[in-house]
Amino acid sequence: MRRRRIGCFGIFLIILLITAVPGIIIWVDSNTRLVTNEFKLSYTNLPDAFDGYRIVLLADMHGAEHGDNNERLVEAVRNAEPDIITFAGDMIDRFQPGKPVERQLEIARILVEQLVQIAPVYYVTGNHEWDSGEVRTLFAMLEDAGVTVLRNQYRRISIGEDSIILAGIDDPGGPADMITPEDFIQNIFDREDVNFLAVINHRNYSLSGLSRLGADLILSGHAHGGMVRFLFADGLIGPSYELFPTYTSGVYTEGGTNMVVTRGLGNHFGWTRFLNNPQVAVVVLNVK
Repeated sequence: MRRRRIGCFGIFLIILLITAVPGIIIWVDSNTRLVTNEFKLSYTNLPDAFDGYRIVLLADMHGAEHGDNNERLVEAVRNAEPDIITFAGDMIDRFQPGKPVERQLEIARILVEQLVQIAPVYYVTGNHEWDSGEVRTLFAMLEDAGVTVLRNQYRRISIGEDSIILAGIDDPGGPADMITPEDFIQNIFDREDVNFLAVINHRNYSLSGLSRLGADLILSGHAHGGMVRFLFADGLIGPSYELFPTYTSGVYTEGGTNMVVTRGLGNHFGWTRFLNNPQVAVVVLNVK
C-alpha cells in the first residue's frame, strides 16, 4: 500500500493547530483567571501600630464580573485579610458592548455592598467614570453602600494613638475648576501633622510629581498591565495606545516614594489581555 503523504497545506494546518490551541488557552486564562499578588513595602517613618497593615488595591473594573455577583473577586479580597480596601477608578465604562452603564452600576453596587462587609472601602474616580455620563449616580450609590468617596479629600486613619493620612485625587477628567493635585497635597501638609501619606490616584504617571510633594505611597491603576505582557518584560500597550509604556504593573520607586500599580480587573472596549491576568493587588506596610 502506498503511504499517503502530507502536503505543504497539511503541514501548515498542523503547525497552525499546534500553535493556536495553546494560544487560545493562554488568552482565555489571561482574561478570566483572577490572581492575587502581594507587595511588601518597608518605611522608616511608618508608625509602629501600622506594621503589617494590609491594603487591597483594586482598579479598572469596567463592568467586569468574576463569578456570579463577583463572588471570586469578593473571595480573593476576603482571603487577603485587608485592613482597608482602595479602589483606584474606572469602575464603570460607557463603551462596553452588552453591558450598558445601568447594568454596570448594578454590578458595582452588588460588589461594594459585599466589600464594605470585609473592610472600609475608599474610592477615587478614573477617566471613564467622568466619560460615562452617570458619575453622579455612581457617587450616590457608593456613598449609600458605605464607601468613602475621596474627591480631592483625605482621611486620617488611626490605630490607637498612631495614625496615617489617606488622600484621594479626583481624576483630571472631572470639573475644570477642581484643585490641582499639587495644591491639594500641599494643603494637606499645610493643615496636618503628616508622618505618613498614602495617595490613591487613578492615573499611573504621578510618581515623580507626588514624590517631590512628599507622598510615601501611591496606589494607582489605569494601565491595565500594558494589556499584552511577555516574560520578564513590562506591558506592551499603554492606556493612550502608546507602545512599551512605563509604570504598568508592580512597584516603582523614586526618592522615598513607592507607587504600586495594579493590572486591574477588566478591559476597556476593544482591548483584550494576554499573559496579563486581572489582579487583586495587596500592599503590606512594614516598619523598617
